[in-house]
Amino acid sequence: VQLQASGGGLVQAGGSLRLSCADSRRSFTGYSMGWFRQAPGKEREFVAGISRSGGNTAYADSVKGRFTISRDNAKNTVYLQMNSLEPEDTAVYYCAASTRVLLTTTRSLYNYWGQGTLVTVSS
Repeated sequence: VQLQASGGGLVQAGGSLRLSCADSRRSFTGYSMGWFRQAPGKEREFVAGISRSGGNTAYADSVKGRFTISRDNAKNTVYLQMNSLEPEDTAVYYCAASTRVLLTTTRSLYNYWGQGTLVTVSS
């Protein structure tokens, strides 16, 4: 499984970034996808998830209304559009794939992980 995340960077508070995660597998549509993040000294936490078809999504309360997850199954890519960024959003963001039939927010139920991309939000 090859998940390659990109799009991180430095942005001012209130700004936007779009993360991408390209999946090199042919079986991309067989996985629900998620974004997690890990800030320094903190545990990795769920940010957003999307079902295999893209019809269902889930978000952490801290990002609802600001972040949007989407996927393009033709391009084997999942996206995370992040708007109204806050310094508290600073973290390494990871994409992950789950074989679970139902969309899950549980970190341990994601089987495959990308390498992470750093997002830094300055105040």
